[in-house]
Formats: sequence, structure tokens, C-alpha cells
Amino acid sequence: MSRRAAMTTRAREPGPGPAGAPELVLELQTVTKVYLARPPVPALQGVSLSVAAGELVAVLGPSGSGKTTLLHLAGTLDRPTAGTVRVAGLDVRTLGDRQLAGLRAASIGFVFQQFFLAEHQTVLDNVADGLLYAGVSPAQRRAQAAAALERGGLGHKLAARPTQLSGGERQRVAIARAVAGQPAIVLADEPTGNLDQAAGAAILDLLGQLNQDAGTTIVVVTHDRQVAARMRRQVRMLDGRIISDSAAGPDLAEGGTQ
Repeated sequence: MSRRAAMTTRAREPGPGPAGAPELVLELQTVTKVYLARPPVPALQGVSLSVAAGELVAVLGPSGSGKTTLLHLAGTLDRPTAGTVRVAGLDVRTLGDRQLAGLRAASIGFVFQQFFLAEHQTVLDNVADGLLYAGVSPAQRRAQAAAALERGGLGHKLAARPTQLSGGERQRVAIARAVAGQPAIVLADEPTGNLDQAAGAAILDLLGQLNQDAGTTIVVVTHDRQVAARMRRQVRMLDGRIISDSAAGPDLAEGGTQ
């Protein structure tokens, strides 16, 4: 087995936790992120957070609270200044750029507010191309893409192009792309931010359905309390710190982390 294949297999199958504890798919331990500037900008300050397989989590906070920085670190799009980030059991500090790309392809699905769909490609190809680096054949990519689109209610629009779809349908395509490879975790950044209220509610319904029916682990980053209320667990951030976590009971002490 190649080194990349071994890493991909390990990322997909991190194994059960000790003594029957839930399998952790995301762990941040005393993570700090400081952006170099004059003066330096502390975006995260000693944040600790664990997400178990099958959870449906909202990370809630205003602009500048650190929630987007947390998402970028969780998605291995950036590296922490200090602390440890583990995704699917792998410490991202020990991985090179190619290994991180393999980890993202195997274990992380992304959903963004702006959709990021290729307008010249069909819906099916947009989703299938999300599996290019997952190590599966073209035929298997298209089969998985079609199945994901069917789950998202777009099985009848495989040949359509994004310009022919509504905003809500475009976000469904983006979600299908994120889940087609059955990643360990899906990270959604303001997934309803560009949608009207009805379309946004439908997207939240879809995310809830994927979590309940398929057991997909989902973390939604949002500033909207109504969106966060739809998630089973709410983590609130302010000034680069976690100030409360519904999984931990009452609000955490001021300035504290989980």
C-alpha cells in the first residue's frame, strides 16, 4: 500500500474511542492563531473543541469572533500558531502539503456561502469533480455524485448547469459535492447566507436529514441564532474564545475554553 493510500485509509477509519467512547472526528486542543500584522491580530486564543462522529453542531458568533478562523483550521486550510488540530485522528502538524490535500479529499467536505460551482459544467460533473482526488474511478465518481444529488432532491437535474438553478438548488449541489465521498466531517460556512428564508430553511432541513439518516457529522459556522437553534449542539464564540457550549452544560466561565 502506498503512503498516500495508507494515510487515506487511516483518515477514513480512525477507529473507535477508548472504552466505547464516541469516535472523535475533530479535535482542537488549546489552539491559538495569531495573524502577523502591526500589531499582531489574535484570532483564536487557546480554543479547545471536540466533535464526535454523528454530531450536528453550530459554531455561533458575530463577525470577528474567530469562528471562520476555527473553520479554516478544522478544514486544514490554515495551520495554528500553537496547539493541536486533529482531523479523523490525524495530527495536521505532522502532515506535509500533499498529505493535507489527501486528508481533505478523503475526510472533509466543504459547503460555502458562495457555492463555488463551475458554471460551464453540468450539475453531475460539478459533484463528480469533487471526488477527483479521492482515488476512485471516473465511473464510480459519477455514480457517487448521482446518488448524492438524488439524496439532495436533484436527481432530475443531473444535466442542468448551475445558471439554470435557483440559489437553493445551487446550495443543494454544493452539499451533494461535500457529502458524495462520505467524508468524516462536513464543514459549512454560512450555508444559508445567500438564500431567502424559505430556501435557507430547506437547506437546514437537508443538513438535518443527512445527519439523521446518513449519520453525517456536520459543523455549521453562522452568525444567525435561528440557524444555530436548528443544530443539536451550539458552541458560542466571542473575541477568539469559546464562551459557551451546550454539550458542556451552563455557559463557560468568562474567558474560558472548553
